[in-house]
Amino acid sequence: MTVVRALVQRVSAAKVTVQGEVVGEIGSGLCVLVGVTHDDTPAHARKVADKLWNLRIIDDDNGVMNRSVAETGGEVLVVSQFTLYADTNGGRRPSYVAAARPEQAEPLVALVVDELRRLGATVATGRFRTEMQVSIVNEGPVTVLIEVPTIEPR
Repeated sequence: MTVVRALVQRVSAAKVTVQGEVVGEIGSGLCVLVGVTHDDTPAHARKVADKLWNLRIIDDDNGVMNRSVAETGGEVLVVSQFTLYADTNGGRRPSYVAAARPEQAEPLVALVVDELRRLGATVATGRFRTEMQVSIVNEGPVTVLIEVPTIEPR
């Protein structure tokens, strides 16, 4: 089973608004929607952050996706997104039972943010447990789904 999902979009601009107030905004970089499930651990969150930091989906001088935000200094907007764990196999109304409860998900999403900042990224965020409006200018368009596999104890 895979855990911690991140839907990554390469953007020239992105922002999150809550009740008319901009709570997070970036220029060029990545907009990342992060979903957490029940089996996720801090190790998974750190792995996602490392993958985001080094993900080579930004064009180099030749127009080839060969650079990462680590190399370009691009910004990252992280938004929690429990609906990434929607199960649509049972009919027309998705089930969200695979999504972690907010009490478990919030600290892991915060750890992704903290780890990205530790690595050197400029990070903006949405606001957990609120109705958010996310505006993006997707470049390319480039959209990549990251799923970190189960991490076996050593």
